[in-house]
Amino acid sequence: MRSRSLSAAVLLTALAAAPAAQAPATPAQPAPQGAAAPQGGRGAAPPVRGGYTEAATLPARIMSFTVQPASIKPGDSVTLNWAVENPRTVTITPDVGRAAPRGPLKLTPKATTTYTLTVTGVNGTVTRTVTANVAGTAPRSDPPAASASEMPVPRTADGKPDLSGVYGYGAAAGRGGPPPAPGSLPTTPTLKDEKYRVVREATDTGLYSSCRPPGVPQTFFVPYYTQIIQSPKHVVILHEYLTLPRVILMNEEHPADPDPFYMGHSIGKWEGDTLVVDSVGFKESEVNGFKTSEALHLVERFSRPSYGTLQYEVVLEDPNVFTAPWRIARTFPFLPEHKRVDEFFCENNRDYKPLFGK
Repeated sequence: MRSRSLSAAVLLTALAAAPAAQAPATPAQPAPQGAAAPQGGRGAAPPVRGGYTEAATLPARIMSFTVQPASIKPGDSVTLNWAVENPRTVTITPDVGRAAPRGPLKLTPKATTTYTLTVTGVNGTVTRTVTANVAGTAPRSDPPAASASEMPVPRTADGKPDLSGVYGYGAAAGRGGPPPAPGSLPTTPTLKDEKYRVVREATDTGLYSSCRPPGVPQTFFVPYYTQIIQSPKHVVILHEYLTLPRVILMNEEHPADPDPFYMGHSIGKWEGDTLVVDSVGFKESEVNGFKTSEALHLVERFSRPSYGTLQYEVVLEDPNVFTAPWRIARTFPFLPEHKRVDEFFCENNRDYKPLFGK
């Protein structure tokens, strides 16, 4: 498998280490009769942390950033080469803008130019510079480039915000995401029974080990890219992870008895500048370490408050599992340097366990 945001070696290392971070092999003792089961906070079971959860905590770092040749005559070209790991965003200034995590790029600077590679990740911002010296010229002094927040949000012919494009891995509230609104729904569910909490053995490689589709909204939380293709009648969401497609039918109704799918059955409508998606018809799965049933009902809201940002909120209801609705919010960075998501071929990760002595 392959990801632009995580190298294969780093990801396999995280997968190998993941079981140690999961719930202990010994199951939790049931609560005394009549006692309320813990629903979070002190006394609750440890959160489930699979390999991708671990991988998403890895710090961004710059492996290399060079310019060759470092000195040229006017009219000659240089080649920038760079490689980064675990980025949320990658930017090269001046002249380049958003960039892929790895590349060569040929440039012809007219004057001596210092290029800055800026990488953001869970650990903040990391930078490195290189200078291309052009004989007989003074160093460039460029005004600051316009940020993505200053660029207008693109709109379609019917005036709706254009959500089309490729988006990176999302940040939760407290990690660059939007703070919860006052009076909003809780961000952790209350379970009807503790049997719906996922507790894995120490040797369990996790939700993503069998190549089974994680479903909605869990697929958004895997550190792979997502592409949105928007039209008046359909909005298509393509997840790079497992190459999972999802077709949202605009201004339609749900079937009376939809067949259950991992990605569900989705219909959408616009409420002002917000795309509202209603989804039913799911197979049994799990979300954030909690099991879900075929009664799962989702209401998702997609909005683009700025050129470089997609905001996402989902409200989850499952009368078989949760006592009340709850919500998850994420912010996804727009990646204009990518024109499409790539194919993902999934092998059964359980085949890798002997490599780690498991």
